[in-house]
Amino acid sequence: MNRRQFTKTAAMSAAFISAVPVTGISVFGSSPARTHKKAMMWGGIGVGSTIMEKFQAAKQAGFDGVEVDSHLNRAEVKQAAAATGLIVPSVCNSQHWKYLMSSPDPQVREQGVAAMKLALEDAAEFGADTVLLVPGRVNESVRYDECWDRSVAEIRKLVPLAEKLKVKIAIENVWNNFLLSPLEMARYVDQFQSEYVGAYFDCGNILTYGWPEQWIRILGKRIAKIHIKEYSRKIADEKGKSAGFNVQLRDGDVNWPEVMKAIDETAYQGWLTIEMGGGNTPEGLKDLCDRLKLIIES
Repeated sequence: MNRRQFTKTAAMSAAFISAVPVTGISVFGSSPARTHKKAMMWGGIGVGSTIMEKFQAAKQAGFDGVEVDSHLNRAEVKQAAAATGLIVPSVCNSQHWKYLMSSPDPQVREQGVAAMKLALEDAAEFGADTVLLVPGRVNESVRYDECWDRSVAEIRKLVPLAEKLKVKIAIENVWNNFLLSPLEMARYVDQFQSEYVGAYFDCGNILTYGWPEQWIRILGKRIAKIHIKEYSRKIADEKGKSAGFNVQLRDGDVNWPEVMKAIDETAYQGWLTIEMGGGNTPEGLKDLCDRLKLIIES
């Protein structure tokens, strides 16, 4: 290799490294002490009928916080959090599937922006720093490029409010036929050039077309929050794609020790939130929390 070729190769390598942050990687094989707090997603709490009862059930199970849905009664959420001592680390926009920002209908997209504004305001009211957003969906009537362009245009309208409230808009990887690779997700997030737009990474959703540890290492500092979810490729192959979620936490195909190692390398010490079934009884909720503890310790 001559000097000119060496210089070109070195420059290309440097550009790639700068594009994919790897800050936080442990030195000499050591891992940082894990201080992750444990949360349960609102939809997974099947115990209790009121907001207070659901918070109490999560508290008794051993969780540190609850990721609530948007559009709940704010006074009741704040009262339940104060009474139980639980934290609301994040909010899930409960309207994003109903009012997709990729919709061909401008009125639907407008409603989607309005719903997200309320979700951001909910989060600020609860002291949460993140709102989960599904940005859109690709299907037979919405092309991939249309989903990208429309959702980006609508999210840009929300960035000033997110920055004002200091609440992150976190884009989740879901089965919406969109953002199907970690490099693409990174590019999508980076284009907003705002620290208040990030990724909400779901470990289980990825198993149909990738490996969570790879996504975590590539997304790095872009990750705002992480969903803990299990998935079995074997069950999916036998009974259908959605059936893959019908497996207990730690009994599926997510390589949790490798996932936690990747999380260590990115220096993420934030919340780990369970989003899966099994929490319909007090015993089920406690089992989920206990399994999450084992994952953190793995």
